[in-house]
Amino acid sequence: MNAFEIIAENRIREALDNGDFDNLSLCGQPLDLDDGQFVPLHLRLCQRILKNAGILPPVLQLKKEIIQLSERLAQTEDEGVRESIKRCLFEKTLRHDVLMEQQKKVS
Repeated sequence: MNAFEIIAENRIREALDNGDFDNLSLCGQPLDLDDGQFVPLHLRLCQRILKNAGILPPVLQLKKEIIQLSERLAQTEDEGVRESIKRCLFEKTLRHDVLMEQQKKVS
């Protein structure tokens, strides 16, 4: 974390402690982040079609699979099965990290 991030975090923490955010108009209400405002205009239609079809982007699909494997690993006692899950978890995590690095380079 750089100095600006530390200062910002400290100020936000102080404001929370002082109750400065308690009386905001949308306090306690969920935000509607599904309207596509953060998706570039030229990708909104594609994103909406994929979402309606239940298709996740590859990075999110891998993240979902990683979470599921981690949960299975925590619940499994058989050492042979655990090793198999660990190998699969390692491969998916590596693939996820590679995709994330590729996205950083494109951005």
